[in-house]
Amino acid sequence: MEKYNIEEFTADITVDEYIKQFRDADRFIELCKVCPNFNNSWGCPPFNFDTEDYLRQYRYAHLMVTKITPLETNISIDRTQQFILQERIRIEKQLLEMERATGGRAFAYIGTCLHCPESQCTRKCGEPCRHPDKVRPSLEAFGFDIERTLSELFNIKLLWGKNGVLPEYLVLVSALLHN
Repeated sequence: MEKYNIEEFTADITVDEYIKQFRDADRFIELCKVCPNFNNSWGCPPFNFDTEDYLRQYRYAHLMVTKITPLETNISIDRTQQFILQERIRIEKQLLEMERATGGRAFAYIGTCLHCPESQCTRKCGEPCRHPDKVRPSLEAFGFDIERTLSELFNIKLLWGKNGVLPEYLVLVSALLHN
């Protein structure tokens, strides 16, 4: 098991304010289109509904950031999943419990879906999702700017790996939208 420290942060904002200040749907759909998960994962765009209308059915956004700081340095970027997988599982379970308790909707880090083996998402063959009760989109998939969210609401800089090495820390940003 990888060794790392965890810090967790939360912020609450109205959905209207979050959309107004941090959403740029046109910009982020273009970024999504170059991702291999675009139209190949049920947690990713394109969606068959209007995402802004979907978001506006909720009044509040409870944003959650998990900052993962590995205890060692100069870690190969290929080991990213080794650091975030356990936290993703924990966070997604927590989000789904919060969703059930509030009647809200969770948004999680999607990347590769945790519920089907890699590259076996049923979306690729035009079939319904096997786990619609578990798969949730990312905030980015709905057009939110995670870098601005981190910097302006949490005072955390989004870092990127360089030269095949992980940055000093990784962050997972998730949310629960609710009334």
